[in-house]
Amino acid sequence: MPPYHHGDLRRAVLAAAVDAITEHGPANVSLRDLARRVGVSHAGPVHHFKDKAGLLTALAAEGFALLADALNATRAETDSFVELGVTYVRFAVRHRAHFEVMFRPDLLHTDDPVLAEARDRAGAELAGGVEDLGEEKTGDQRTAGVAAWSIVHGFATLWNTGNLGASDDPEELGHRVAAMLFGD
Repeated sequence: MPPYHHGDLRRAVLAAAVDAITEHGPANVSLRDLARRVGVSHAGPVHHFKDKAGLLTALAAEGFALLADALNATRAETDSFVELGVTYVRFAVRHRAHFEVMFRPDLLHTDDPVLAEARDRAGAELAGGVEDLGEEKTGDQRTAGVAAWSIVHGFATLWNTGNLGASDDPEELGHRVAAMLFGD
């Protein structure tokens, strides 16, 4: 990334964090390294995020907002519960750095109101997909929602960590898995 000169430092640091997490994982991210990556003093990121947890919280909130938008678009375009699951997998693969921090409360300020709002919005989209199926198909909707989320989240995590191999396309394989279990 070229040195930061002007503009949106917050955005530049978040973009650098995505790169750093992609390269080394969230545990190895440091505000000092991110400042170096964007070409500012080490105080620059601290001004916007206060600490590493603040940075990762902002990244997680951004991820939940992106996920909610993607799920919302899928629900608007199709009434397919399977496609909602594929959208989740697609998000996890394409936004891996976000995905790696979104579900790590040990790394975040979990009481952050922006994070809570974005997380709740994504959760509502997932729950809405279950509700769209109707109780006659799902029975206990809460349990059906937990089952569906567990399957697509587990699949996405297994894919991202290389445990499923790389011979298949993640969306295609995710579609087949979701259709096998939740065909609609």
